[in-house]
Amino acid sequence: MASIDLDDVSLDFHVRENKRMTLKEYILHGMFRSGGNRVKVVPALHDIQLHLRDGDRVGIIGHNGAGKSTMLKLIAGVFPPSKGRRTVQGRICSLFDMSLGFEWDACGWDNIHYRSYLQGETPKTLAPKLKEIAEFSELGEFLNMPVRFYSAGMLVRLAFSIATAAEPEILLVDEVLAVGDLAFQIKARERMRKMMENARILVVVSHELSSLNKICNQAVWMDHGTIHMVGPTDEVVKAYTKYMEKTPPKPGAALAA
Repeated sequence: MASIDLDDVSLDFHVRENKRMTLKEYILHGMFRSGGNRVKVVPALHDIQLHLRDGDRVGIIGHNGAGKSTMLKLIAGVFPPSKGRRTVQGRICSLFDMSLGFEWDACGWDNIHYRSYLQGETPKTLAPKLKEIAEFSELGEFLNMPVRFYSAGMLVRLAFSIATAAEPEILLVDEVLAVGDLAFQIKARERMRKMMENARILVVVSHELSSLNKICNQAVWMDHGTIHMVGPTDEVVKAYTKYMEKTPPKPGAALAA
C-alpha cells in the first residue's frame, strides 16, 4: 500500500541577503562583524495538510510562484519540512529537473548506473533493465561518450529513459515533458501513459487544466504557498478558472518561480 501524509507541514528557505562571501571577504569582514551577511527566511509552504492513498490521481494547479513545484519536491524528499511531518510509503519516481545531477565526465553507460542507483535500483535489479534503457534512449554509440558532449535533447532523452525504467508506486510529474524529436515524444508519451496507469499514486503539476480533467480524480489548488482548495478535479478546476478570469495578473507575475 502506498501513501503520502503531510501533517501541518511548512517549509522555509534560508537565503543570504548579500552575495556569497569569499574566504578573503569572510576573514576581512565576516569574522569580526556580526550580521555581515544576514540570512533572510523566505516562507515557501504554510500549514499543508494532504493525505493520499492507493488509487489517488492528483493534479496540483495554481498561479506561477504558488508553491506547486515546491510541494512536489517536498513530497519527493528533496526539501525536508521546516515544520510538521512528511510520511511517504512506497517507491517514488520523480520526473522533474531530469537533466540535473549528471556526472559530466562520465559516459552515458556510467550515468545510467549512477542515476539508477539514486532511484533505488541495485546492481541486481538494474542488470536486466540496462539494454531496454539504452534502446529506449536511441543514443547508440553516444552512450560510450562523456555526457558533457551531449546536446540538451540527448541529455534529456537519456534522463527520461533512466527515470521511466523504474516501477514506481508513487509517480511525481512536474509539467508536460517535451523530449527529443516528434517520434521520440510519441514513444515517451506512451510510456508516461503506462506509468500513470500502473502507479498506485500519481501527483502531477500542470498548467494544462483540460488534461488534468482526463487523468486526475482530485485536484489541489495552491495559492501563495497554501492549499486554497482540495476536491474533485472538475470542481477545483472550475473554481480556479473562474477566480483567475476575475483576477488580473499582477505585474511581474509571469516571472515568478
